[in-house]
Amino acid sequence: MLTGELAALGSLALSAFLAATVLPGGSEAVFAGVLALHPELAPAAVLTATVANTAGGMSTYLLGRLLPRKETPPRLAMVARWGSVTLLLSWVPLLGDALCAAAGVLRLNWLACLLWMGAGKGLRYLAIAWAMQ
Repeated sequence: MLTGELAALGSLALSAFLAATVLPGGSEAVFAGVLALHPELAPAAVLTATVANTAGGMSTYLLGRLLPRKETPPRLAMVARWGSVTLLLSWVPLLGDALCAAAGVLRLNWLACLLWMGAGKGLRYLAIAWAMQ
């Protein structure tokens, strides 16, 4: 892989990670830019963005888990009812960060959260890549 391609994937990874934390921002524009400049990197870009975005989401999960456990607030009822499968929606702007934090607060199984979160985020990047073909 060439230096420019590695730089593109590195920038994508950083953007995707930060976008999934409590910091504002999105990674879709960077992802689309990488695909526009390097269409041959589509599989690597989807994988890079998915892994980095999922890692960022799991960091938000961890922050939620570090909060002291009290009674479950009513606004977490949906996440408590549906469990880790709600993290399929973790890619949705604003809502996704809250879902990841709620999963941590509720002490949902981390592995199930990781898998559902990765699936949702991966499907989003696949959809963007498909739309750009």
